[in-house]
Formats: sequence, C-alpha cells, structure tokens
Amino acid sequence: MSAFPRRSLRPAALLLLLPLASAMPPEPRQPATKHATLATPSQGAKPDPQVIAQFGLYNNPRLQAYITQQGKRMTAISDRPGDYGFTIVDSPVINAFATPDGHVYFTRGIMAYFNDEAQFTGVLGHELGHITAQHGKKQQRNNTIAGIGMLLGQLAAPRLMQSIGGVVQEGVGLWMLKYSRGDENEADGLGVKYSTKIGYDASHMADFFQTLERTEQQSGSSVPPFLSTHPSSADRYVRVKGLAQQAKQASGRSTFVVNRDSYLRSIEGLPFGEDPRQGFVQNSVFYHPDLKFRFPIPAGWKSQNSPDKFQMAEPNGKALLVFLGVPGNSLDEAGQTLAKQIGVTPGNAQRTTINGFPALVFEGDQQASQDQQATPAHVQSFLIQDGKSVFAFVGLATAATFGTYAPQFASTVQGYQRLTDASKFNRQPEHIHIRQAKTVTTLSQALSANGVPSKRLEEEAILNGMQLTDRLPAGTLFKVIGQ
Repeated sequence: MSAFPRRSLRPAALLLLLPLASAMPPEPRQPATKHATLATPSQGAKPDPQVIAQFGLYNNPRLQAYITQQGKRMTAISDRPGDYGFTIVDSPVINAFATPDGHVYFTRGIMAYFNDEAQFTGVLGHELGHITAQHGKKQQRNNTIAGIGMLLGQLAAPRLMQSIGGVVQEGVGLWMLKYSRGDENEADGLGVKYSTKIGYDASHMADFFQTLERTEQQSGSSVPPFLSTHPSSADRYVRVKGLAQQAKQASGRSTFVVNRDSYLRSIEGLPFGEDPRQGFVQNSVFYHPDLKFRFPIPAGWKSQNSPDKFQMAEPNGKALLVFLGVPGNSLDEAGQTLAKQIGVTPGNAQRTTINGFPALVFEGDQQASQDQQATPAHVQSFLIQDGKSVFAFVGLATAATFGTYAPQFASTVQGYQRLTDASKFNRQPEHIHIRQAKTVTTLSQALSANGVPSKRLEEEAILNGMQLTDRLPAGTLFKVIGQ
C-alpha cells in the first residue's frame, strides 16, 4: 500500500495537469559542473513532490532502504559524488529515470522484472550516470523536453504530440529530459563502470535489456519507457556485454557479485500490475472502486491510468481524451480553473445533465505555443458534479479532425455512471511470489505446477528472464504471479 492516500484523481492534482505546450517545468536546481569540486552536493536527496503526486510513493521500508544503500555505495565511487536520492514509486510501468536535481526513481514495475542484484545495480548506475555526466543540464539548454512515466507519445499519440505541440505533455506536468543516443551510450558505459567498481557483474545489465525487449514483443505495444530514447536493444546488448567484459578485465577482480536469490527474496509480495482499488480497465470499461464510478473507453483506443488522471488515446495519435479531478466549490468555478489550466478561452459554457449528474460543457482553441510550427488543439471539456467532487473529461484533437472524434468523446462522457457492481469492488491486486523448484524441472513445468494458466506462461517466463524450456536445478528460485 502507498504511504500517501491514493484516492486517485484528487482535485488538488489539477495544477500538475494539462500545462500549456509553451509551459516549462520549474527551474531545477542545477548540479555542480564537472569542473567544480566533486564534493559539491546536488540537492536531490528528497523526492520531488510532483513525482510523488503523479506516481505515489511505494511504501516498503525494507526495499527502500536497500535501494538507498546501493545508491549511496555507488554515489561514493562515482565521478561526481553528491547528495543524491533514490526512491521507489508506486507505478506498474517498467521504468527508471533520473531528474536533473539529482534523484533516481525506480517504479515497482521495473523492480518486479529484475532477476538479480547485478541487473538492478547496472540500471542504477546508468541512471546515476545521467546525473554525473550532467546530461539533464545539457538538454535543458537545448530545451528538449519530454515527460516521465509511461510516455504518452509511445503509448498512443505521437502525432497528436507533434501536431498539437504537446498540449498534454507526456507524463503531464512532470518532466525529464530526452537524451541523445550519445548520452544514452555514455550512461550505459557509466553504469558498467560504476556497477563493476562496487563488485557486480555488469554483463547482467545487458541481460535485462533482453527482458525488456521481450516485454515489448509479447505485448505487441510500443517499447517500455526505459528503452524509449535508448539505442536499439540488440546493439545495446552487444555493446554493454563488451564493455562489461573490458571492465572485468581492468578491475583486477577474480569474482563478481550477482546475488540472484537474495534479490528475488527481497521482492516477495511486491504488487504486480495495476492496483484495482485505484482503477482498472476490463472489457473496454474503466472502473474505479474507491471513487465508485465507471465509464467506457472508445473502441480500439489505448489507455493509461495514474493517480491523478486517466488518459485515452486514439491509436494513431490523432485524438486524446483525459479524465481528471478539478478543484472548485461549484461547476462554474471548476470550469474557470480548468479553462485557465489548459490554456483555453472557453466559448459559451452550457449547463446540462449527464446521467442525472449536474454538468457543464465548454470548448475552444488552446492558446498557441511558443513553437510557431505547432498547431493549437481544439478542446472540448465536460465537467461533472458528482457529490462533493468535480470531474472533467477533456477531449483534444486538431481543429481539422475534431469533428471526427467529437462523437467518441461524447459517447464516453455519456457513459459516466455510478458503479454498483459488487464484483468490481472486491477485485484484488496481484503480487510477486517466490517459489523454489523441488526437483530438476523446466520453467514451464514449474510454473504450471504452481497454478499458472497456459495463457500466462510466456508472460511469466519473461518476468523470470528465462525461456519456458530452460531447465531449473533443484532448489532454483523463480517468480510466480498470484493474489
């Protein structure tokens, strides 16, 4: 469970949502330059409140202490020691990222897919490398910005992001820097260097890239965010393997740490996938047990849930529909706040009802961004008064295509209703459980013997970083997903 209340779509979250395309993130505190004294600390020891607001904090003191310890060990031998921070956030997305202020974040989703300590430590070194090489500072100067989390541009809407100028920036309101291929290669090299210096087998970092590539192939979706701006997985695997071999030879060590079993035991009970209490999708309907509502998703559209919003995107990136909470003591006040936040001068706002709920509808063109080549979005907003809460659906598309998608926006909004199905209130989250092979067996046999259905065997093979035909000696630990 999160250490913070996770009643998603809380109204206070709106200030993090839907910034103008021209809006820039708060100016981060700059780390010391490479030419400064290495002891000069960064200021990233505490997690950014905006990051926690979007993802939530994963409350596992033992696992948090572990990544902090590993982070401090690695920071001490890095090229630029500083007061850096390391945090696990409560997101099922497979991702890790570093912010320019000197903080490294791991999602619980990526922690589930590591299969030994060497894999985790290599990725930790990669992210720390972005900080110590000041890649963020360089990219800030270039003003190339992209969102953190499940990058919406990869999830569903790259054309919308380009044509509308990023009206709903990926990972709305939170920012990280999109690095060049050269930066990513340098960070890989630093990850190898740092993890080897503290005694780990850095070649396992390369093995993890193969696991991520398989998650993409298995799901048929776009690349995981951690790989989104990185060189191709195949080239990267070969390159990192070579760098790891060179680092081993240069280290003078004869043995290197992997720590598979201890890592697996450390993630026993880790939540896997979405927490149904915070909302889930089933048969193209979004259900929210805690807030007690439901609504349909346009047919064929992709979606992403987070604590402060639910996003639905046309698969070719031509339209976007965002559901969120809005602060305000009345529909009119909430409408004014929303219009200001999304940069729209609303037309005639109309009062109406939606399935018995008082509602307000307005639309308009988003104000043009500083990027003169970007086309402002046409926006239609539907605000719904549900008890003491006000929620909004915000539909966006280019002016030329808006008419095509307006009926789909309206259909979703008209489907908003009270959740009464008892079966949807009692859905339980899944967790990672660690099991041990009692005899020599194959991974497929071991998973099946632990109740894994055939349709999920490949998914759990990827989770284990193995093939189903791999043989497991007696005593081998492996992961299974269950309640």
